[in-house]
Amino acid sequence: MCGIAGIFSSSSDRNIESQLLVNMAAIQHHRGPDNYGYANPDGLGVGMSHSRLSIIDLNEERGRQPFSFENKVIFSHNGEFYDFQRIRADLSAQGVTFFSKSDSEIVPWLFKKEGMEKAITYLRGEFAFSLYDKEEDTLYLVRDRFGVKPLYWANTGNEVVFGSEIKAILTHPEISAEMDTKGLFHQLIQVMVPGTTAFKGINQVEPGHFLKITRKNKELKVQTTKYWDMNFPRASMREHHSDEFYISGVRKHLLEAVQLRLNADVPVGCYLSGGIDSCCILGLASAVSQKPIKTFTIAFDNKDYDETAIATEMANSVGTEQHILELDAELLYDNFERTIWHTERTIYNTLAVAKLMMSQQVRSVNYKVVLTGEGSDELFAGYPAFRKDMFLHGMSGLSTEQTHHWHTALEENNKLFQGAMLPKDEYTSGAIDEKVGFTPSCLQPWLGCTDIAKQLIYPSKRVEVEHYEPGQAIAENLDDAYLSERHPLDKAQYVWIKTMLEGQILTWGGDRVDMANSMEARPAFLDHKLAEFATLVPPEMRIKGSREKYVLREAVKGVIPDVLYNREKFAFMAPPAHTDEKKWQKLKSLLNQYASPLKLEKAKLIDPSFLEVLIQRQESAEISDADKVQNDALLNHVLGIMIIYEHFIVQDMSEKASAKAKQLGWHA
Repeated sequence: MCGIAGIFSSSSDRNIESQLLVNMAAIQHHRGPDNYGYANPDGLGVGMSHSRLSIIDLNEERGRQPFSFENKVIFSHNGEFYDFQRIRADLSAQGVTFFSKSDSEIVPWLFKKEGMEKAITYLRGEFAFSLYDKEEDTLYLVRDRFGVKPLYWANTGNEVVFGSEIKAILTHPEISAEMDTKGLFHQLIQVMVPGTTAFKGINQVEPGHFLKITRKNKELKVQTTKYWDMNFPRASMREHHSDEFYISGVRKHLLEAVQLRLNADVPVGCYLSGGIDSCCILGLASAVSQKPIKTFTIAFDNKDYDETAIATEMANSVGTEQHILELDAELLYDNFERTIWHTERTIYNTLAVAKLMMSQQVRSVNYKVVLTGEGSDELFAGYPAFRKDMFLHGMSGLSTEQTHHWHTALEENNKLFQGAMLPKDEYTSGAIDEKVGFTPSCLQPWLGCTDIAKQLIYPSKRVEVEHYEPGQAIAENLDDAYLSERHPLDKAQYVWIKTMLEGQILTWGGDRVDMANSMEARPAFLDHKLAEFATLVPPEMRIKGSREKYVLREAVKGVIPDVLYNREKFAFMAPPAHTDEKKWQKLKSLLNQYASPLKLEKAKLIDPSFLEVLIQRQESAEISDADKVQNDALLNHVLGIMIIYEHFIVQDMSEKASAKAKQLGWHA
């Protein structure tokens, strides 16, 4: 995994400044500390830079990017392509000569041979890349199918500027950092509109999409193409097979995904929580590997949220060397600011901080690649919100009594997560109802914060979103072609994948906090071949009765402990601040530091008076636990917004990037 950045000018006569490209790489040094490179040939008006984390082909010079092929094709890549050896061998047999052993080098050759749309179909893995083709005078920006790797871009009118992180784009002297009011609103309610950011004029390439930016007559034309989406079969067209067909199919595809992701020129470890997802990844990886696999576990200081005991049982069962990181209020809140610098968006819970501290632990023992369990809940309906929707909308012929029994049990067993993973009150968005058929439970806790979030916005900005309905903005972005005539569970999973997976799980819960410490995480469940098979699994085999992830449990039961096979899904979340006086005081201290009345008045983003009301509510004994979970999220978002303001808006990113390059000794 690496960091990429670049500039494409509307004029081929404009030479892109070399040191600016180096500075854009330097501000992302954490993504690729092993070396850096840049390419900006004269007379092309294009420049790219790259900060490299060496995992495949450790030869520094041979693997250095951007790759330039006679200045006709320039290419820069962040991520991993799996099965690349087979593709490279096939191309070699056709007469292609490779100059490196890097997985990245297959892309320019595939592009030259097949064109971009066909070339992408060969690619398997997590990736974001830029490719300039002189013959077409076109720049391509491509992002992987689920959005595991980030890719941001902005159009100044004269140039398209892009990077793996927003801070690289803000390094450009002509791009100013300004909080977008709708973006601010969505930061407060956690769920983002796909493709947007908190910053005005800065966008994301959406998962499964690529941009084709063509230069003609000194103008840049930006065209967006979707090349992949999570395509569940229409309900009337579902094929029906035996249970064993689906169970063995999941096992086969998951094992293949794990095997491919164990390939690296450095050691590969595993993240290990007490959930079935990371445990089955470890179980399969241990069965494949000839050597014990090192594991890394987060331990919270609150037994209600801690899963260390089950994780340790799993580690012992396969003979791994387990590293346990114990986290308390000091570690979590002392690293909150650093986490926001890397996530570039707000976080609702200190789980993001915990993940950042864990990636630091991985690097401290000289590992820089781990397999993770992200994506399992998305494919096999693991979250409690999916069961709620299945009970309410997806089970025909179920008696009222049975529905009530299962629903009551679900709410009781997930009390800790009401206000976050489950809604505390029903919330309906008319626009989402019209598009989906119902408002998925996964969105309700966050959309349910709409009224409070509006009151938190500074009055002069609040008027800009007075009549704005976030649910409508999200609904407009959902593709009806992948929702129409689908089963309700398929719809609920699709909505989560398009919103919360990319915007939350893979951002502040994944790439950004992993790469903060130059560590690559490989989510095997998000292999697109496995995902395409998972869409074929009938809803009643994903949730069988009241049991979630039934098909996965059956597929991997031989490599996980019985306690996990029989256990209900337990959401992985850090203890909210209100559950511990030390945490609450640490959170208040950070709010006093970054969100004091004086700073709030200067920033004019958050309403000081209503923030004080929210803090007082949080300290009231009359407020329910579910309300406090929701308020805790809102307070974390407020803190995140003010840290973003301090680091990205008040401070000059161009100056910070230049200083970083000088500190590193990176120069043109």
